[in-house]
Amino acid sequence: MKIDTSLTMPQLPEAMSQAGLQFTVATEEDFDEIMAMSQDIYGGLDYLPTRYTSWLQETNRTVILARKQGKVIALESVCVIDDGETMLVEGLRVAPQERGKGVAGVLLRFCSEMVKSKYPEVKVSRLTRDDQLGPKDFQKYRIITKQGILLVRFRAEDLNFRLTELGLVGNTSSSDCPPVLLDHTTIHRLYLTTDLMQGVLPNATIIQDWQPFKLLPSNMVILLKKDIDWMVDDVSNPTVASLCTFPFRVPIGDDWYYLNIDMFGKDLDLVRQQFLCHLQSHTTPLKGHVMCQMFLDPLLWKPMAEFCHNTLGVELVKEYTEQCVVESDVI
Repeated sequence: MKIDTSLTMPQLPEAMSQAGLQFTVATEEDFDEIMAMSQDIYGGLDYLPTRYTSWLQETNRTVILARKQGKVIALESVCVIDDGETMLVEGLRVAPQERGKGVAGVLLRFCSEMVKSKYPEVKVSRLTRDDQLGPKDFQKYRIITKQGILLVRFRAEDLNFRLTELGLVGNTSSSDCPPVLLDHTTIHRLYLTTDLMQGVLPNATIIQDWQPFKLLPSNMVILLKKDIDWMVDDVSNPTVASLCTFPFRVPIGDDWYYLNIDMFGKDLDLVRQQFLCHLQSHTTPLKGHVMCQMFLDPLLWKPMAEFCHNTLGVELVKEYTEQCVVESDVI
């Protein structure tokens, strides 16, 4: 999708009009400038370095840059999902010296105008936030769902030793029905041709690594292209489901990895079982440090945090925070 850079923005704030912002489509050549602009974001857990190239290749996504005097000062990504009805907004970056000046709002308005011109069927804009929502946010957005965020860190070698010591390696469940890793055929059946997942998913929404998707075939095409492990406790009557990314490196250091687990369901024992399965599967081959972020039902955050600290001996990075999926109408 090409951006018409002559697209005008009505009623821009006067300060922004005078600032002379230009909007362009991001390219591979912009990578270094974007990384310099967003240094130290998310405490070293920035996902953008590993996703930037693939984002540029996604046919339903456009990465837009705002420039000032030729220099990149902001970035926003827009992805059209849900059969073309939803604009998913991700990856906002604003250069430190430009923050607090209204640049983000102007860039978002540009993105909305661009998407509406190319995809007139788009009805809503969705984004996922991890900061506290205030009164002004509730005037702009509707809350779709919330998940608690549990962030822990550990050395892969230490965790694997601990799991062996506890007798958990290869034996994550004391029951006769261990978690089931799903293939594509079973994923399609469970998520698209039955109602079995309706009661498991929060507000019938698949949230995968901050991206919220409705249960639609077009969204499943997007999800099944990703390197994700899909798991449930029981394929005939699931109570807990989870999606886990494959580990990827993050900018904290040369031997630091990030692991993302989206957990759905309210049964603590089953959540713990699937969590351990994902940890064993993805950390056993690693050497170095791992930041593992799990999103789960808010009521399960405290007991899972205690399990991680007291039983697994891993470090809790921060106290309870929330992941909020919100949306607003595209007018």
